[in-house]
Amino acid sequence: MRASLLLSLLLASALPAQASSQLALDKGCYSCHGEPPRRNAPSMAQLAADYARYRGQPDAPRQLAEKLRAGGLFAHIAAHERLSPADCEALIRWIIEGAN
Repeated sequence: MRASLLLSLLLASALPAQASSQLALDKGCYSCHGEPPRRNAPSMAQLAADYARYRGQPDAPRQLAEKLRAGGLFAHIAAHERLSPADCEALIRWIIEGAN
């Protein structure tokens, strides 16, 4: 019983990174932030490097997601503002953790 609980917890902790990669694909993030990135947009790798400084800060994904959706990080970008709060926070968390 204990081993199955541990396995469940390990699998659950692995899912967000995979889900966020798929979420980024589903939301069209790679249209602008792919390789090569579109015009002035940073690539996912650049975003991950820039936002690595927020690792270990538990409130950072929520705070950054709120700013992104409100147009406070990169000006008003409709695709960012259309993200739900939960999707935006999941994507920001994934980027902070390396966007792998």
